[in-house]
Amino acid sequence: MNATLKIFAGSSHPELASAICDHLDLPVGKSEVVRFANENLMVKIQENVRECDIFVVQTSASPVNEGILELLIMIDALKHASAARVTAVLPYFPYARSDKKDKPRISITARLMADLLQAAGCDRVLTMDLHSPQIQGFFHVPVDQLVGAPILCEHLRTWDLANTVLVAGDAGEAKELGRFANRLNLPMAVVDKRRYGDDDRAVAANIIGEVRGKHALIVDDEIATGGTIVEAARFLEKEGAISVNVAATHAVFAGPAMDRINASNIREVVVTDTIPLRGKTSDKVRILSVGGIFAKAIRRIHDGDSVSDLF
Repeated sequence: MNATLKIFAGSSHPELASAICDHLDLPVGKSEVVRFANENLMVKIQENVRECDIFVVQTSASPVNEGILELLIMIDALKHASAARVTAVLPYFPYARSDKKDKPRISITARLMADLLQAAGCDRVLTMDLHSPQIQGFFHVPVDQLVGAPILCEHLRTWDLANTVLVAGDAGEAKELGRFANRLNLPMAVVDKRRYGDDDRAVAANIIGEVRGKHALIVDDEIATGGTIVEAARFLEKEGAISVNVAATHAVFAGPAMDRINASNIREVVVTDTIPLRGKTSDKVRILSVGGIFAKAIRRIHDGDSVSDLF
């Protein structure tokens, strides 16, 4: 694209936006978010964007709903300022788990997010590791989904993996586990969960695969409250695993997550910075930057090159 490339940042993750801009050797676009006394928001674009190719970085982080509205208003402001194209860069997509109607009378909110972004004027979306890849089909504009596996695997290769088995916390994660197994050439195992009673709480019941006498590496797309990985780690140790580590793309770390991880038998948790941790740190947590891969994807989209080559 011949238009000038510009990167703007919402309030959710300015550190990641700055890292992306550093890789691209570009300044962060000038903008201001005004919060009025009545809690209304106004976004001011403070530089010329006419006929420019704009990328707006805004991840799903607390306060989630305010961040969504801020992004929508910023996209609308950019379109009304005559930007040629606006791409929403959503490292962690909001409401990604609300992708289907699995209960009566509920919203498929991930689809609503797609509708809102397009109504605001979004021309395309760049994201990473959607919890449900079919969310791409909710859009009528192009959606590029990056994957965290290459970044995580690059770090994991620095470990001694000679006696390691990759573990999916449940059957739903088994398919995604294949990306890691292929890159690291490691065997896989799956924790078989069952539900007893009406409390809807899944309990680890069996292990599919061999973990006894091995170092277990649990792989997941995100860590929310930490309950799933901590329970899986406890179960794996009971089944004879020598040690348990965890790798995940999105470090949501909501509620009691950090306390649970610190009190668990998990040795190390490797995550990326798609979400700002803001003090949610621990000696057990290792954070890897996605700034470089997002910068490469942005450059490829701007230049009209293939994004899939990054994988």
